Amino acid sequence: MPKRKRTRFRDDFKQFFTRGLAILMPSILTLALLWWAYGFLRDRVAEPINGAVRQVVIWSAPQIAGPEQLPDWFRVTDEQVVQRHSQRENQGLAPVSDTSVRKRIRTEAFKQWWHERWYLQAIGFIVAIILVYLAGVLVGNLIGRRTIARAEKFISSLPLVRQVYPSIKQVVEFLLGSEDRVLPSNRVVVVEYPRKGIWSVGLMTGETMRSIEGLVGEECVTIFIPSSPTPFTGYTITVPKTDVRELPISIDDALRFCVSGGVLVPPGEKIGRETPLQPASGTAGGSNPAHELPGSQKEGAT
Repeated sequence: MPKRKRTRFRDDFKQFFTRGLAILMPSILTLALLWWAYGFLRDRVAEPINGAVRQVVIWSAPQIAGPEQLPDWFRVTDEQVVQRHSQRENQGLAPVSDTSVRKRIRTEAFKQWWHERWYLQAIGFIVAIILVYLAGVLVGNLIGRRTIARAEKFISSLPLVRQVYPSIKQVVEFLLGSEDRVLPSNRVVVVEYPRKGIWSVGLMTGETMRSIEGLVGEECVTIFIPSSPTPFTGYTITVPKTDVRELPISIDDALRFCVSGGVLVPPGEKIGRETPLQPASGTAGGSNPAHELPGSQKEGAT
C-alpha cells in the first residue's frame, strides 16, 4: 500500500493564504476604492465649495442681520486682534492690518463652528450635484455642445494631456453609458471570426449593404466585434446570416465579458469546471509519441 504523502505546513499555508486573498481582496479593494473616492470628493470637491459658501455667509451676514443679531463666531474682540498680531510678530511674519486679522479670525471661527455640525458638510455635495446637473443641461443645447467640443479640442492638443484624456473619457463614457457613445446594437451573437474554429462575441447592428450581399449571394448581417479592454473600438464585419448564432445574454453582460478579457462570465453562462490545457509535445509532463514508441516496442519484445 503506497504511503500517503505528507503535506508541509508551508504548502498548506500558501494554499489557504492564497485562497483567502482571492476571497477577501475583491471586497477590500472595492471598499478601499469607494473610501478613496469619498475622501477625494470630500477634500477636493465638497470642501472647496463649503469654503466658498462660508465666505458668502460671512460677507452677507452683516447685510442680513443687525449688529445685535450677529452670531458669536462673527464677533472678534480687540483682545483677539492684539493677540493675533503678537503671534505673527513672534513667528516673524510680516505685519498686516487689523481688518485682515479680523477677517482671518472670523473665517477660522466660522470654519470651526461649521465642522462641529456634520450635517453642514453635505452642502458641498449638494451644490456639486446641482452644478453637475446644470452642466448636463448646458451641454444639452447646441451652444453648450459647441463649447464643450471646442474645449475638448483644445485639451486634446495639449502635450501629455492628449495621451491621457481620450482614454479616460472613453472609460468614463463606457461606465456612465454616455448617449454619444452608445453602441448601435440590438442582439448579442457569436460568429466564427477571424477564422473557422475561433468564436468571437459580437453585437449584431443590423443588415449589411446591398452591394456586399449581392457579392455573397445570400442574406447577410453586420456584426460589430468589440475589442478588449475598450469596447468602443473593434471591427465591423459582414457575414452570412446562417453563420450567426444568437446568445441569450444582455448587451451589458457581453461588454463586461469583452472588457474583462473573458474573466467576467455572465452568471447563467458559467460552466463551473476547470479544463487544463494539454502540454505541448516534448515538454515536461507531456506525452511524446516518439519517446513512447521505443518503450512500447520493448514491452512487446518482452
